[in-house]
Amino acid sequence: MNITLFWANRQPPADEHSISEQIFTRFVYNLLRTAKRYGLSMSGQSGGNPLSSALSLAEESPSTVRTFTASDGYRFYYRYYPAVGRPRARLLWLHGIRSHSGWYIRSSQRWAVLGYETCFLDRRGAGLNTAWRGDAPSFRRLLDDVIEFALSWRYSRSWLPLIIGGISWGGKLALALPYRKPGIADALILLCPGLKPQVQTSVKYRARVMAAAGLQPQKLFPIPLNEPELFTANPTAQQFIASDRYGLHWATARFLFQSFALDVYLQRARQYARLPLYLTLAGQDRIVDNAATLQFLSVLTPWLAVREYPEAHHTLEFEPADHPWFDHLANWLEAVVNTGTAVNVTTDIAAVTTTQLPPGQTPETALG
Repeated sequence: MNITLFWANRQPPADEHSISEQIFTRFVYNLLRTAKRYGLSMSGQSGGNPLSSALSLAEESPSTVRTFTASDGYRFYYRYYPAVGRPRARLLWLHGIRSHSGWYIRSSQRWAVLGYETCFLDRRGAGLNTAWRGDAPSFRRLLDDVIEFALSWRYSRSWLPLIIGGISWGGKLALALPYRKPGIADALILLCPGLKPQVQTSVKYRARVMAAAGLQPQKLFPIPLNEPELFTANPTAQQFIASDRYGLHWATARFLFQSFALDVYLQRARQYARLPLYLTLAGQDRIVDNAATLQFLSVLTPWLAVREYPEAHHTLEFEPADHPWFDHLANWLEAVVNTGTAVNVTTDIAAVTTTQLPPGQTPETALG
């Protein structure tokens, strides 16, 4: 089913970046990618060579760490990656319960190189945000944080399409946003979303959280997703996760209770995400129940594009640099941004496999 977006035929005004510069930059990026794929080196260019400067620009888009103050006064950090060349759209990313924006620098830089102005928010109480660590007043406050930031961002260059992406637990927030604020996004991306965990939270665990949420809302509970092996099979990435001082290891009873409440909210909210929606699943995911996730999103089939990678693990960011997940998503974004058409990728729900957790391993919160 073809979806025509309201901005499909809108033309942005000319700015300081020429079309030829944009095309050349993307050509250089594709040249770099091809060279790396075949093991070639493009170093050694003289500093005064224009191609050398373009190569340096295309290899990495520098980021800056900025702050945004929500309406309740909370100031949170985010990473901003300016688009290389003329911006074609904006990408706003939301991370998981355990991770933060620093996990996703590689892909954020690549999106900027392709012309997508990119922001990656650190959720309040997570990542670089030290105030009220592991806590949130409510899931609606977390949704409003994203909405307020997005509206502020869209105030300038409002003609640019805004695509919101949610990774793991952040996928729950992303999917709920169109219900909380209709029209907030032009498309959604869900990367291994924590909508349906493989193992449901035990009754005992829920009871402890609910009791503490009412009596001791600030009581901390360990997040049972501390094993790096749950996220990736990449030894280097596992070491990074294990030594990451910004990762979240504890969450308050109030936050965990609100996570459960968000699951209930999504039962209704998911039906309102009627816009181009891209879903990726990892065949070796030890956190997400892939088949249950597809079933949960089946009400959105006309808008849904699905990709599953049988050999991939939960955090696609830590897959090899030449893994096709990025290019596949880039192609989908290209079609959505340029033509307003949602590209559907057929996936047989029955064919999606779920890798079970080993005995004794139970990620009790949904979500990484």
